[in-house]
Amino acid sequence: MLKSKSLRIQILLFIVTFITTTISGAEWTHGKFLFFGEQPLTWSELMTGLYFSVPFLGILTVHEMGHYLTARWYNIKVTLPFYIPMWLGSIMPTIGTMGAFIRIKERINSRKQVFDVGVAGPIAGFVVAIALIHYGFTNLPDQSYLMDIHPEYMEYGERYIDSARANNEMSIALGHNLIFSFYETYVVEDKSRIPSHYEMYHYPFLFAGFLALFFTALNLIPIGQLDGGHVLYGLLGYEKSKVVFKILFLTFVFFAGLGVVNPEAPLEDTLISAILYLGFLFFTFMRLEPDITKRILLAIWIFILQYGIASWLSLDGQYGFYLVFAFVIGRILGVYHPPSLEEQPLDMNRKIIGWLALIIFILSFSPQPFIVEIHFLKE
Repeated sequence: MLKSKSLRIQILLFIVTFITTTISGAEWTHGKFLFFGEQPLTWSELMTGLYFSVPFLGILTVHEMGHYLTARWYNIKVTLPFYIPMWLGSIMPTIGTMGAFIRIKERINSRKQVFDVGVAGPIAGFVVAIALIHYGFTNLPDQSYLMDIHPEYMEYGERYIDSARANNEMSIALGHNLIFSFYETYVVEDKSRIPSHYEMYHYPFLFAGFLALFFTALNLIPIGQLDGGHVLYGLLGYEKSKVVFKILFLTFVFFAGLGVVNPEAPLEDTLISAILYLGFLFFTFMRLEPDITKRILLAIWIFILQYGIASWLSLDGQYGFYLVFAFVIGRILGVYHPPSLEEQPLDMNRKIIGWLALIIFILSFSPQPFIVEIHFLKE
């Protein structure tokens, strides 16, 4: 009975998520909302959202099923994926979902099994994402596609991106990663077809592929009980991974917080921002360093280094998006990986796969995944 109820919930969540991602995909593609605005989405425009929802949910499902099937292979009790729908209408642009997860309902006793379950999802999803990205970049429409969506761009000519951005209150761009840079530089022959990253969300295959890489990279961050943490724990074992996890987490927080406190702001604003940010670091490090005095000193040293580097390089908090994720790791998910009952080292084949997974993380990672610019228009 419980299994049947759980399955009904999972099916319902998938259906709702499929609907919300389809709506969101259509909204991003056409630059308009479903029910709001001067020109709401038409039914035919709404159906084009399937070009986003089907591949994106497909990759997400392949990722989760990689975990699920590997766990079942080892007879580990595990649930089917739970999808998380999220659509906020005109309040805030969303991608229709916050992802999906499976629940492992018993402790995994073997380091080898932890590694296999952890690495299977991101590698499976990455392979499908690359296929989608390849198709998207090798089947780009000409510039008329974008002009049909934004006919107002035609008046700007070849400089339509810069001119259009200057006349919009807000601009949103997708960031860069090594895989997209490779395709834009070496694969696409007609460079005029490559959309600006300020317009790439209008291209559903590329948008879905970019988000797939983004979530793959998030999952493969080699810390704690993320997929990347499972991989690194499998490669190094419990004792070595504890040291490396701490170093990587501090490095991640240091990177994410560069320029959050603006060195060029007025002194009063800087002091207020510094106090709030130090408080944030204090709570983020709570599970990393239980000793209060050491935690305070650690937060102060991280802040001093960040402030100095940001002043030197004139950074403005452009990586701050990752601070939210750092807080989730530090306060909820945990920085360290628990030990297994069996701590035997991995065989050579698994070690190769593990290092390959970490390379996938580097290839998929975007230092600044979403670039939001606010423009103050002159009356």
